Amino acid sequence: MKRRVKNNVSWVGYIDWELETFHGDDYSIRHGSSQNAYLIEEEKTVLIDTVWTPHRFDFVENLKSEIDLSKIDFIVANHGECDHSGSLTALTDEIPTCPIYCTQNAVKSIEGQYGKRGWDFHVVKTGDSIDIGNGKKLVFVEMQMLHWPDSMATYLTGDNILFSNDAFGQHFAVEELFNDKADQCVLFHEAMKYYANILMPFSSILKRKLQEIASLDLVFDMIAPSHGVIWRDNPTQIIEKYASWCDDYKENQVTIVYDTMWNGTEKIAHAISEEIAKEDPEVVVKVFSIAKSDKNEVMTEVMKSKAIALGSPTVGRSILSSVAGWTEFLKQLRFTGKKAGAFGCYGWSGESVKILQGLLKDAGFDVIEETIFSNWNPDEEDLSKVPVFAKSLLS
Repeated sequence: MKRRVKNNVSWVGYIDWELETFHGDDYSIRHGSSQNAYLIEEEKTVLIDTVWTPHRFDFVENLKSEIDLSKIDFIVANHGECDHSGSLTALTDEIPTCPIYCTQNAVKSIEGQYGKRGWDFHVVKTGDSIDIGNGKKLVFVEMQMLHWPDSMATYLTGDNILFSNDAFGQHFAVEELFNDKADQCVLFHEAMKYYANILMPFSSILKRKLQEIASLDLVFDMIAPSHGVIWRDNPTQIIEKYASWCDDYKENQVTIVYDTMWNGTEKIAHAISEEIAKEDPEVVVKVFSIAKSDKNEVMTEVMKSKAIALGSPTVGRSILSSVAGWTEFLKQLRFTGKKAGAFGCYGWSGESVKILQGLLKDAGFDVIEETIFSNWNPDEEDLSKVPVFAKSLLS
């Protein structure tokens, strides 16, 4: 169903209420999501992006019920990932000669995923534009590595809409489409979760891109991403959020992450939590058993934290696999400007804390020297080290 966004711009996407995971099973979905595609009907008719492959036939049939597909003058593919390009095969079976405007890297990713089908690609760069009639143009802005090398955004003059693709989005299903209709607490949590788990590694690139976009002196009446809400009420508020998130973002929070075998490491985690709250009651402290917690939600808390503490017992002269996998994800996200400390228990050889310290350094954290390292279970002597450890994290 075609739904009006503004003037001659309509939403023609898919709201995915049942979606539970994304990027395989790597990203958790708690409130549904959407794949947003947009139709512009000026003197030229333009389709901006499509929807995910599983919904491609429904997408094409819905579009056919709204317009004669042969009237589409061209398609804009802002990003080649299959949640955006997944309906191109079914759509171009209907309109095989329709031009596709995208970046050079998008040609590679689209052909790499779907094969070389003789599509009529038109490669664009930042600043290129197309006149679509009625005094309006589409202006293209490359968004390389936000979050793929092929990404770009498209700006519609006159209506002042930025079709931002993955930037400024969130996995959040909102039937009413717009940010002012959404639950604001859920919206901003999901926007931060999306940033923390997907865009965080590219913060330095994003910082430069925001400066570049600002230099173009564009007016934003709406920001229309490819997932989640369309920002129409004070749309630049999400740009302001991104500007703060990409700049060593932290709140007055400490997050403690651990796994345990026989509860010794768990006892240390709880002791650290209690001590931090005692040292500074203004600090928010959150504790997660990583084996029992949603890793994406935990990473969102890490993003908000000024420091983290990470714990594991020694097992097989190493650390628990749950913690090892989580630290690999932590490294991928490239957090900056945060402190970290390590703790754990051991029975025999006792390598875990040194391994954790090394992993935290590799992940870009400023690792404190103080540790809490208990043989078998923490006793009074072990726990007497907790205040110094907590103070070092907070300092």
